[in-house]
Amino acid sequence: MLERSRLEAGRRARFSVSAPTLADVAELAGVSRQTVSNAVNNPDLLRADTLARVQQAIDELGYKPNRAARNLRTRSSHLIGLRISPVQEGTASAVMDRFVHSLVDKSGEAGYHVMLFTSDHEDPLAGYDDLLRSTAVDAFVVTDTYFGEEQAAWLRERRAPFVAFGRPWDDTSARHPWVDVDGAAGADLATAHLIEKGHTRIAWIGWRKDSVLGEERRSGWVRAMHRAGLPTTGLASRVEDAVASGRGASGVMLDEAAPTAFVCASDTLAVGVMHTLAERRLQAGDDVAVVGFDDSQVAQTVWPGLTSVRQPLEEAAIEVVKALEGLLATPSQVGPGVMLTPTLEIRGTSGPDRA
Repeated sequence: MLERSRLEAGRRARFSVSAPTLADVAELAGVSRQTVSNAVNNPDLLRADTLARVQQAIDELGYKPNRAARNLRTRSSHLIGLRISPVQEGTASAVMDRFVHSLVDKSGEAGYHVMLFTSDHEDPLAGYDDLLRSTAVDAFVVTDTYFGEEQAAWLRERRAPFVAFGRPWDDTSARHPWVDVDGAAGADLATAHLIEKGHTRIAWIGWRKDSVLGEERRSGWVRAMHRAGLPTTGLASRVEDAVASGRGASGVMLDEAAPTAFVCASDTLAVGVMHTLAERRLQAGDDVAVVGFDDSQVAQTVWPGLTSVRQPLEEAAIEVVKALEGLLATPSQVGPGVMLTPTLEIRGTSGPDRA
């Protein structure tokens, strides 16, 4: 008799126009509604065989717990706030797109959704304030952590949970969780690659001195050059991150310092170097080697293929989600910062080995 009742419940739920309900699961599993609720929200309260029976019924019916009702009970939205900035015109890299896609994917696997928001240029903290006041999100992921950015300090002051993609440059004693990529190691890797190919005059084109990320990447170039006993004087330039800036800086460098290779702080600047070489009827790779940073889609598609430092953004997203899960656990767990190491994607602009 019980088996017939369960079959009828399953048949009604499968052929019903509306989605299966908690009551449908309870009837199919032969348990109370409270038992189904416990299976969804407090599985530790159930015996193993009862939990297995309820889970089987949930899978068979395709039951989806009512997230809104669950949020009211737990006071949890299962939403993570992420501020996005507009793509800068005149640049080749959309590196954050890869990170955001991976973050959304990995957050979903952990039971969270990412809520994207923008902020007013006049008041960059307004978006954070609105979401915090409305308790619309459980936590934030912060992506701009360089000097001068206020959101990390602002969120710390309000004890708002957040994980930073980027180390706390302005406060080494900060205790919030963070994940970052070692930019110096990436530039060192790129420079060492060109040194191994026989280059001894390797120029650096980076960002302005007030860019902490640019200076970190530049330090990797300096480190590799000094380790090999090679000069750096007169071989470095700091400019805005734009194709036109890379084109102008490389032209001056070729005239005044005669480098045989360039390492750049971004693919955008590297594309500018390639423009200069094309204008002078020089081949990137065969005549002058070029290495970029970020492994953008442009690096992967431009002829003859731009060698570029690739940040492990998919791994970074995994680590950010792990940190979020720890932060939102009961009790909250804050682990140490995580530093990831980039790799080098070698393509045609590395050129042949030099005799």
